[in-house]
Amino acid sequence: MELLNETKLKQLLDRQEIVALVNDYCNAADRHDQEKMRSLYHPDALDDHGSFFSGLAMEFIDMLPQIQAPMAILHHNVTTVNIKLDGDRAEGEIYILAFHQINTDEGPMDLLIGGRYFDKYSKREGLWKFSHRAVVADWANLHPRSIVNLDNPIIKGSLIGKPGTADPSYEFFSLLKRGERSWGDVIE
Repeated sequence: MELLNETKLKQLLDRQEIVALVNDYCNAADRHDQEKMRSLYHPDALDDHGSFFSGLAMEFIDMLPQIQAPMAILHHNVTTVNIKLDGDRAEGEIYILAFHQINTDEGPMDLLIGGRYFDKYSKREGLWKFSHRAVVADWANLHPRSIVNLDNPIIKGSLIGKPGTADPSYEFFSLLKRGERSWGDVIE
């Protein structure tokens, strides 16, 4: 019975670390934090972002500043998480809602995507990271003219999120730091 409980506890901790990895990815993307993003993938990991990129994840991360430059707002939200563990490897189907406000020559436009990440993870040297991630779009809602209104009186005085280090979270938090994972201290 004790061995069964130890196995379940290990699986629970592994699953939680993978969920934290997925959430860290969203945070890194939204804050344009390439250092943190790089820490989430194994060096030989693959990433498939459709027409943006398909290949080695580190090469994709090198391209992120250019890809994200016109994006005034990125807001990724994880919904349904399905993870299957098998020792030091795992797979996940992660449902996502991702809002993008993109600056164009005609002014800002909004894109809301509902989709999934098809993920493969592996645990190396005691740490779970992505070994392969593929983005799947299930639907998209496009507004050629942005409907975002951050000047609305209802949010007057509120902190306003921004990409990069201008985001107010970097002044507010002392434990959640730029470039660092939220989970993953190796305890063995």
